[in-house]
Amino acid sequence: MVETKQQTFPRCLLAHGTVRGERPAFREKYLGIWQAWTWGQVNAEVRALACGLAAIGFRRGMHLAIIGDNRPRLYWAMLAAQALGGVPVPLYQDAPAADMAFVLDNAEIHYAIVEDQEQVDKLLELRAANPALAHIIYEDERGMRHYAQPGLQSYAQLQALGRAHDAAHPDFYLAEVAAGQASDPAIILYTSGTTGKPKGVVQSHAALLAAGAGGVGFDQLSEREDVLSYLPMAWVGDCLFSLAQAMTAGFTVNCPESGETVMTDMREIGPTYYFAPPRVFENLLTQVMIRMEDASRIKRAMFDYFMAVARRVGADILDGKAVPAGERLRYALGNLLVYGPLKNVLGMSRIRVAYTAGAAIGPDLFRFYRSIGVNLKQLYGSTETCAYVCLQPDGQIKFDSVGLPAPGVEVRLADNGEVLVKSPATMDGYYKRPDATAEVIDAQGYFHTGDAGMFDHEGHLRIIDRAADVGRLNQGAMFAPNYIENKLKFFPFIKEAVAFGHGRDMVCAFINIDMEAVGNWAERRGIAYAGYTDLAGNSATYELIRECVEKVNADLAGEDLMAATQVQRFLVLHKELDPDDDELTRTRKVRRKFIADKYALLIEALYSGKSSQFISTEVKFEDGRRGSISADLRIVDARSFAAVGKAA
Repeated sequence: MVETKQQTFPRCLLAHGTVRGERPAFREKYLGIWQAWTWGQVNAEVRALACGLAAIGFRRGMHLAIIGDNRPRLYWAMLAAQALGGVPVPLYQDAPAADMAFVLDNAEIHYAIVEDQEQVDKLLELRAANPALAHIIYEDERGMRHYAQPGLQSYAQLQALGRAHDAAHPDFYLAEVAAGQASDPAIILYTSGTTGKPKGVVQSHAALLAAGAGGVGFDQLSEREDVLSYLPMAWVGDCLFSLAQAMTAGFTVNCPESGETVMTDMREIGPTYYFAPPRVFENLLTQVMIRMEDASRIKRAMFDYFMAVARRVGADILDGKAVPAGERLRYALGNLLVYGPLKNVLGMSRIRVAYTAGAAIGPDLFRFYRSIGVNLKQLYGSTETCAYVCLQPDGQIKFDSVGLPAPGVEVRLADNGEVLVKSPATMDGYYKRPDATAEVIDAQGYFHTGDAGMFDHEGHLRIIDRAADVGRLNQGAMFAPNYIENKLKFFPFIKEAVAFGHGRDMVCAFINIDMEAVGNWAERRGIAYAGYTDLAGNSATYELIRECVEKVNADLAGEDLMAATQVQRFLVLHKELDPDDDELTRTRKVRRKFIADKYALLIEALYSGKSSQFISTEVKFEDGRRGSISADLRIVDARSFAAVGKAA
């Protein structure tokens, strides 16, 4: 671990090159083969790129857009921009050109380094309206042979230019790195924009490295860790794990070949340190359950038996608590026959620490992974706090909390229950938005997270929901939609859920089915279907989802605070909620207000007692075309249960 006080990312890079120059810093799988670069090699690559950027006019204070999948050369582009005193601005690679336009304009982007032809095409389309975008550098040269637009060049060409510049000015690079200050902006990360236009969060080197050093020390991470870098580079979670912590501890960042090969690549790398949002853990569990549906009766019986053992004692064994010898023996046998092979299939055999964040994770999902021996923990934070507010200490894991305040972080609750944070990892502010900055950082330096929370008797923070989303039913019961939705999404058949209830007499919900899980379930029962809309509207599918909803209701009945918010009516949407249709953010957070407005007709049908409602919805296709999906949606009632008076 390098000393991060008064450091910058480029100076950390130089230190790693000196201390552990021969150790692997990055790996990437390309054409089925893993390639590795040592810290010494990465230093040389970044130096050449930085000098190349300087040769084409990139200067201190400028912003560099970075767009693409997780690639070592794109991380090096971040470091190269920082070495010159510039600021990298990563964008979501799956965003259409129109969505990128706002960020390019707001961040005043003149230079961009992108992955491939697809991203080049987007930027060339936008350059007509944004001529300031003068330089576009592409890493992957496939398909680019006949492109001759001005300002367009390959990554390799830029590095060659940089090496020539470095030879002519041998003192330039180190002088630029030395000129950087810890207080300089290190990156601008744009928020997901759940309630409006995205805002650019400006984070300094000091803030990011404070978060990185805090997490590294907390979990005793070392240069020996392997992390899989596959989440969007524009997301703060990846920035924390694959940049801030990697540049602090000096561990190895591994980039998969593509989004489709992540699971295979994960099994090959066997990361020791892993991070994923709840939806990834949900999807992995869904795949496990689908495989068990197809397994023989003997295998299913063995799986069910040993998972029952794991649920009883697995988490306690992981936490080092006392467990009867007989149960330990049964668990050890289960590890040999079930848990070990299962972790191997999931690529989790070597995981020492795993984290999830970005949204609340259902307790049952959390319990499943810990029960099979995966040290899954929660962290809590936001883009504005470098994803560094609360962490769960080993041996003090609570399924319904996000842990204790992280080292160096102060957390308190406002009178209305909103979580307030004071931390060295808090942002400098929103780019060109002093008004918005003043709204969330008060005179005492506390960042107002917008989340509603409470502390338990041991000081662990429990997040209830977004403060703006927490409401009341007409009879006065607290309504926390995200809490209900996460319980619903624990079931492998439910991919997404949106609950309604504020200012209403009861709770109702929209459901998105998981096409893979429900499709597999339907095929095993000989149920024919023509596509998502057909399967979603099938009466058998409705009965399947009704069972899931009623199990959630039974669970909610045992929670004092939530017993009155059981789901009374629901419908299965005729289409999947999609970021391209503006229903979800790029990080797959629900845009509640947009959905409420777009599907107001369906909400009214739920609450007016109708048994069905016709709707036609406009959709966007990946190639930019527009179309519509129409269906007559069934609306059904779900059984609710009397409160049993159990403490929440």
